[in-house]
Amino acid sequence: MSYITWAIRFALFVVLLALAARNTDPVSLRFYFDLVWQAPLAALLLAFFAAGALLGLVAMLGTFLAQRREIARLRQLESSRSGIDAVVASQPPAAEG
Repeated sequence: MSYITWAIRFALFVVLLALAARNTDPVSLRFYFDLVWQAPLAALLLAFFAAGALLGLVAMLGTFLAQRREIARLRQLESSRSGIDAVVASQPPAAEG
């Protein structure tokens, strides 16, 4: 199964490399105030893909940190409860009567 996965990855890499090699024509990206950025199409696509991935990671960061805090709080709660259970279990039973 590992060989099939690597073969698919390699084939995808070759296809994307060929696509990038064929799209080296310079394109102009026009901003406001007459700013123009000229670069090969493949470079612009890669830059905007990377920027989108980075923006997605930043957007997910708040949720990730909140989940880490919640996990730490629950672990602390669990450890304090297990300490209380150990103290209760070590005490002799109350005398009935």
